[in-house]
Amino acid sequence: MSAVWEKFDEMVDVKGLAADVKEVGETGGTFKDVPHGEYAIKINKLELVQSKAGDPMVTCWMKVLAGEYKGSMIFMNQVITRPFQIHIANEFLRSLVDGLEIAVEFVSYSQYNQLLMDIAESIDEKFEYGLEYGEGKKGFSTFTITEIFELEN
Repeated sequence: MSAVWEKFDEMVDVKGLAADVKEVGETGGTFKDVPHGEYAIKINKLELVQSKAGDPMVTCWMKVLAGEYKGSMIFMNQVITRPFQIHIANEFLRSLVDGLEIAVEFVSYSQYNQLLMDIAESIDEKFEYGLEYGEGKKGFSTFTITEIFELEN
């Protein structure tokens, strides 16, 4: 029976999950909705997932690092079934890796999944960002990286 749980241990970032559980305990688990504005953030998660409708979707979880909304999360979820949607995702990804030698392009969904994993690994614990979290013409949220801060390790 333990093989089932070992499978989950391999599928999930258990260290990250344990840290998040600890943080929820310390903050009481209540986060304010983050209004549009400018924030210092770090990327907590960057993945290709399936939307509720079953479509491929880029998801990015961004943790606010300072100010009134410190500890709160901003979520970017971009379905990528149409060219303009992939373009939006590509532009965001390029802004995350500006200065790194990572070519952001869509060839296939399996290739894109690997690209997202490569980007996540390349930036994890190495960079923080300035984010302009806004609203586009049709009421959709916009996500623009305005600054990149390299962390000293």
